[in-house]
Amino acid sequence: MNKFLLILLFPALLKAQERCDILIRNGKIIDGTGNNWYYGDIAVKGDMIIKTGRGLAFYAARVIDAGGLIVAPGFIDVHTHIEGDEEKVPAAESFIYDGVTTVVTGNCGASNVDIAAYFKKLDSIHLSINVATLIGHNDVRKSVMGRANRDATPEEIRLMELLVERAMKEGAVGLSTGLIYIPGTYTKTPEIIDLAKVAARYHGVYASHMRNEGDKVRDAINEALTIGREAKIPVEISHFKVSGQQNWGRSKETLGIIDAARKEGIEVTIDQYPYTASSTSISTLLPDEILADGQDSIVNRLQRPEVKKYVVRYMIQQLKKRKLKHFSYAVVASYKADSTYNGKSIEQINLMQGRKHRMKEEAATVIDIMMNGGAGAVFHGMSEDDVTRIMQYPFNMFACDAAIRVWNEGMPHPRGYGTNARVLGKYVREEKVISLEEAVRRMTSLPAQKFQLNHRGMLTPGMFADIVIFDENKVKDMATFEKPHAYSVGIKYVMVNGKITVDEGKHTGTRNGMPIYGPGKE
Repeated sequence: MNKFLLILLFPALLKAQERCDILIRNGKIIDGTGNNWYYGDIAVKGDMIIKTGRGLAFYAARVIDAGGLIVAPGFIDVHTHIEGDEEKVPAAESFIYDGVTTVVTGNCGASNVDIAAYFKKLDSIHLSINVATLIGHNDVRKSVMGRANRDATPEEIRLMELLVERAMKEGAVGLSTGLIYIPGTYTKTPEIIDLAKVAARYHGVYASHMRNEGDKVRDAINEALTIGREAKIPVEISHFKVSGQQNWGRSKETLGIIDAARKEGIEVTIDQYPYTASSTSISTLLPDEILADGQDSIVNRLQRPEVKKYVVRYMIQQLKKRKLKHFSYAVVASYKADSTYNGKSIEQINLMQGRKHRMKEEAATVIDIMMNGGAGAVFHGMSEDDVTRIMQYPFNMFACDAAIRVWNEGMPHPRGYGTNARVLGKYVREEKVISLEEAVRRMTSLPAQKFQLNHRGMLTPGMFADIVIFDENKVKDMATFEKPHAYSVGIKYVMVNGKITVDEGKHTGTRNGMPIYGPGKE
């Protein structure tokens, strides 16, 4: 065929070819199901995947050569706390550079109570990531009865049920609790069951930061399972771990409880961040009853000598349980009253202040911090053996338990930057704790199934085009506890709802995320 004839036929040949917007060629496709990778192509049109397979004959405005790279569904992080960060960091780089295209927020009992207003806000902001949300029990309870340390009355229960029902109708994917936080810690199990029954009527899940992750972890797991059993609702146990040096090795026991519950017929799954340190408020070091009724009440209590003496004695007892002599395991991450504390342990801060090198003085230092508004902290208290054992459990997802990171703000836990890349680099490539296909399944189709994020989590026609393309030999978390502000590397391309958000490793500025509504949405 001569060149002249080719020129004449070219428009007809293009017309005969199927058209798409983006064609990904020659990738090692891991489709999210857990099946082995295969070489193939993916055609994207609009916000959807329209075809997958080998040697697709499509004409596309943009062709991505994924030769030598893994092509996977966008990662789904089921445990985040992005509220308040949406307008500050709408590009959500800390998630996007870690391959995350969808998050579930509203965890640990903390959420917006007006879900409709929250989704409207997300629509106006246009984040780079998709967002689903739970309705948080703590904020529901605060709306009805503040931070009161007492049982709810029947009328207060009814008002809370109405708030949960409204949230489920407005698109929440379930109910969350934070039972180590005020006022969740004051709540008895029957109250939670009542509210979980409401979420269950709208086909939601129950996600819990349990009442205890240390000495009483068995009791806490059983409470979560009881709520699932009584309310007939699927259960998600958040950031599954065993805390405190005295509990190292108990993951064998705790995983056994989960396994037995699944055999009983309770739909229970877990999530985990791949680190040996947790992060939460430094207030968790104090007795629960000290934290009722707001900051003014906390300060008034701690100013009383007999209360301060009781609190110091309580903290020392808890420290001794950990078989430690100092509060070196507790590191301040964010302290508004004095940013020089950020990145330093309570032991170090105590010495900075010229106090004696004793646990009693260190406990007093914690009280001083609480008197000045409290602080976020990182707590080093888990074993690597437990982390890897939990990671091998097949019904376990990966989740960062973090906000959208503001670059160079504070000394936060590195999990907010590197959770998925750490799994893929350290635990898949280097240590071979789980296979690459299994890791991707836990990051994609498993969370999509559990939280009913329809048409996401797999690379098949008819799914939204949330896609991540990465180098399995180079993907790596760069954030550390010493230098936490560092983006993951090795993620070459990210697509969110069919739009390229990371191109050759650089965020394009595209913000094509959308709210994701739960199954109860009217």
